[in-house]
Amino acid sequence: MVEAEKTVNKAARKSVEKAATNAVNKVAAQSVEKPVKKVAKAHVKKAAAAAPEKKVAKAAEKKAAKTSAGESAKLLSLTLIRSRHGRLAAHKACIAGLGLRKMHQTVQVIDTPENRGMINKVHYLLNVEEL
Repeated sequence: MVEAEKTVNKAARKSVEKAATNAVNKVAAQSVEKPVKKVAKAHVKKAAAAAPEKKVAKAAEKKAAKTSAGESAKLLSLTLIRSRHGRLAAHKACIAGLGLRKMHQTVQVIDTPENRGMINKVHYLLNVEEL
């Protein structure tokens, strides 16, 4: 009786696997174009990934043009006075984004809303002076 149940279970598993394989083959036959679409999407993603870099470069050029046109850009002097070790990943990223790598290192950054946001996020690690 136990052997009969084993053979029934084995047959049931095989039929389920066969049905699943048939379903997968049907879907694969219907979607022959999908790999081509995936390749096209990959090229679009690469182009989109390059686009933000161009936008950032254009924004930097505009800011430089404004500052050279007569507006004096305020500079901030930042000094890392506390260690970044053991901090949140987002806080470490802000410190790196501001250009700080070592303790007691001082850098000068332009006073922009983006930089101010990063400074506000990690204010407890920095000494900030306006120049």
